[in-house]
Amino acid sequence: MVLSQMDAGKALTAAAAKGNTSEVQRILEESRVHPDTLNEFGRTALQVMMMGNSKIASLLLEKGADPNVQDKHGIAPVHDAARTGFVDTLQVLVEYGASVNVSDKSGALPIHIAIREGHRDVVEFLAPRSDLKHTNIRGQTAIDVARASCVPDMIDLLFAHIHS
Repeated sequence: MVLSQMDAGKALTAAAAKGNTSEVQRILEESRVHPDTLNEFGRTALQVMMMGNSKIASLLLEKGADPNVQDKHGIAPVHDAARTGFVDTLQVLVEYGASVNVSDKSGALPIHIAIREGHRDVVEFLAPRSDLKHTNIRGQTAIDVARASCVPDMIDLLFAHIHS
């Protein structure tokens, strides 16, 4: 069955958002849909995928999805994975070339978001890969965000990476 680009983008993003790995694979292979095909909201499957399903991330990225795609707010899949705390998905994104030093419109890097959300394992993964001196639009570095967040041990975790 041949799908129009819009229908293909809609079907692919819907399957990715539901976390339906087999349907994502079927659409990519049988319908030969490019993984960056946009849905009706102008978003790709990687942007709307169920963040907890690193297999879908791998499938899309293996087929050539752009790991650094950003929406109009500058939010990339790495920001979403950091916000939701899915370190396995974040690892797959980074493995396929996603930058952890891309900032959203507020100047936040994924590490800023992970700190704010209290995702310690994500912060541990991101800290050695992130520009810890980068400031958001409020002039806050990762350490400043950690101080403001009051998440226990987050400051110590960051200092360990800054001084190593």
